[in-house]
Amino acid sequence: MQLDPAKTLALEALSFILSQDTLRDRFLTLSGVSSDDMRRHIEDTDFLVSPLDFLISHEPDLLVFSEHVAESPERIVKAWRALGGGIGQEW
Repeated sequence: MQLDPAKTLALEALSFILSQDTLRDRFLTLSGVSSDDMRRHIEDTDFLVSPLDFLISHEPDLLVFSEHVAESPERIVKAWRALGGGIGQEW
């Protein structure tokens, strides 16, 4: 997957996470990121991998997001990889 579509999907993931109270609270707690951090790093690839990483780490959330954006879970994983997710986890 190319970088631009991966970034777009990551932004959609972030929007999805922030729109749901439970996901938002868990993401903010686990990532330790603040609203100010998000604003500062919204275009940073290293940051954009985090919402995809968050969703991929919990399959039920991944499947709900996948349905929400009408993308396969595999395509979401490809976007995560394109942004640098899973480095060193080639299986």
